[in-house]
Amino acid sequence: MTTTGAKILIIDDEPQIRKLLRVTLNAHGFEAAEASTGQEGMLQATMVRPDLIVLDLGLPDMTGMEVLAHIREWSQVPIIILTAQDQEQDKVAALDRGADDYVTKPFGMGEFMARMRVALRHIAKTQDEPVLKLGHLVIDLSQRSVELKNEKLKLTPTEYDLLKVLALNTGRVMTHKQLLKQVWGGQQYESDSQYLRVYVGHLRKKIEEDPTRPKYILTEPGIGYRFAWQEG
Repeated sequence: MTTTGAKILIIDDEPQIRKLLRVTLNAHGFEAAEASTGQEGMLQATMVRPDLIVLDLGLPDMTGMEVLAHIREWSQVPIIILTAQDQEQDKVAALDRGADDYVTKPFGMGEFMARMRVALRHIAKTQDEPVLKLGHLVIDLSQRSVELKNEKLKLTPTEYDLLKVLALNTGRVMTHKQLLKQVWGGQQYESDSQYLRVYVGHLRKKIEEDPTRPKYILTEPGIGYRFAWQEG
């Protein structure tokens, strides 16, 4: 799927925001559908079958979290939260419930469009792809091997599993809880972010040119990590 021409559903009760997004999306070759309430948004999601949803948390009839939970019951469509609520706990809660990204108002349209394109590319990638080529980094999923600039890296099984999860979710914010659950499994690890700090530090030393200024694994303070490589 190419990003151009994708159908974007905007669920937001602010007419000015919907107009701004609609005009910008149309100018970039996207199709835009709109909804001003949660109920209308959920109906549109089933009828329009969008490629991506932009969802406000503060809706007049129900919370955006409720809309997010309802849509996640039947669809894995990328959902970007766009809201004035900028509390860390709101971001973590939305991401843990299945949102792909979180942008706060006011926002820069350039950055928002870039995050939207990343989310669309992410859903277009099949996760059974045998080889991930991410710049100079190559991950062979079938062989569980990693190369950087044509040199094979020596990773521990845990380091490899963490890198794999991050790379398969390129551009998407992964919370501490999500990463701990997917890499270590079991609820006993879900609140222990020290595991992540240690292993992310190990990975950065092995894949980053300058671990103190990472270009692949970026920290989202208080939330988690984002694998940042993008095509081009």
